Amino acid sequence: MTGREVFKIWSPAGVKWVDWARPVPFVGINDSYKINRAMNFTIPIINYINNIKNDTAIVLDLPGYDSVKEGIALAALGYRPIPLYNGTCGQQGAMALVDNHSIESALIWGALELEKFSLANNAPPAFLLDSNRMSRFKMDVSVFDNSWDVYHQDMPSAGYFLDNGIEQIIVKGEKIQKDLLKVLYKHQNKGITIAFTDGYQEPKKVTIKKPSRKDK
Repeated sequence: MTGREVFKIWSPAGVKWVDWARPVPFVGINDSYKINRAMNFTIPIINYINNIKNDTAIVLDLPGYDSVKEGIALAALGYRPIPLYNGTCGQQGAMALVDNHSIESALIWGALELEKFSLANNAPPAFLLDSNRMSRFKMDVSVFDNSWDVYHQDMPSAGYFLDNGIEQIIVKGEKIQKDLLKVLYKHQNKGITIAFTDGYQEPKKVTIKKPSRKDK
């Protein structure tokens, strides 16, 4: 499949929330791109939510392509997975800070899995992030810096969420990273409940502190 074909499966026309799907990781996919069968594409078991909650959006901030796999698991519950990956791959043979090649391969696999589901056009969203996105340690100046951050415009505004029935956002990950904290702080101030889970415990409401000036 071409990158355009894969992107259309993840972002079908006329469906809610897909306007936020980022096309960047699909650009490098072409007809010759093969799924890396050495990768672990086992669909994980979801322990922190048992069924679809139409008033809840989910943010999966997991390392590498784990968020793709979990996005497919949530699709089985009725959620619409929305890839927010915004990093490019380095040139062939070059070293890069973030492994986006594995994410590209996972997106192809995920597209084939998504075709097995009949998701509602208004299904609540599950946004997919790579928690390694802000890895910025360069052992050498020749290493390609393909790190990236999440900004306010990368996700729906609090007003859009509320107008479309979303009153809670659950973040699953090791922690809520500083770029995401800045985004969710504004959502929290507009009345959206923010909850966090490590995947093993039920989501618990958190209160996000105002970002410091240096983090703005």
